[in-house]
Amino acid sequence: IDEIEALSSIYGEDWCVVDEDEKIYCIKINDCLDQPKWTLCLQVILPPGYPAAEPPIYQLNAPWLRGQDYVELANSLEEIYVQNLGESILYLWVEKIREVLIEKAQSSDPEPDIKKISEEVDEDDGDDFLLDLQPVQEDPIKIVNYITSESQEVDEELPSIHHGNPITDRRSTFQAHLAPVVTPRQVKRVLEKLYENKKIASATHNIYAYRIYCEDKQTFLQDCEDDGETAAGGRLLHLMQVIEIN
Repeated sequence: IDEIEALSSIYGEDWCVVDEDEKIYCIKINDCLDQPKWTLCLQVILPPGYPAAEPPIYQLNAPWLRGQDYVELANSLEEIYVQNLGESILYLWVEKIREVLIEKAQSSDPEPDIKKISEEVDEDDGDDFLLDLQPVQEDPIKIVNYITSESQEVDEELPSIHHGNPITDRRSTFQAHLAPVVTPRQVKRVLEKLYENKKIASATHNIYAYRIYCEDKQTFLQDCEDDGETAAGGRLLHLMQVIEIN
């Protein structure tokens, strides 16, 4: 509670309470310039064991954040957690992200062309409000937080995928898909297989979450995706934690 109050005071309007009961928060972070070029939203869910025994569940959201940039930033946050086990780390995370954005602003990296990205998505999908939706098969898969780069990964067997019965409520249809995975590579393979289905690939929101227990480190490798449905992936991951699925 003290940490949240302090962060709210420090970051003001950039700090947002998504769901107080579920302890879901979001903060907008930029490169501190008068006219920021690089901006990112960090969304976190604070599980019951945080900070003493559990890390925050987090998601990094930015149209330009893909591939290796995502991996490197995620690894930096996880390193901070490991170096400060049992301590409050959200401030350290925010300032680390800001440091990365400042470095990008001061380097020769081209400014992210958000307008161009938006126009391309609009042309493909025809839905103005789905600015960050990318149903093309390859793009949603890129946001998975891989521990190793694709060049280092080896092919693994595709796990069996169990498909739930579709449920329709108020003209919206929902369907669950479950697969037992033990590596991030298998997560990618499952997503690739699901996106081969045109109905799944073109769905309005494809949310997912995974949770893998790493026995050697006695910790969990986990991540989630909201795909435009605020906090949906995070809530799914939180549910998996509550019922101890791994």
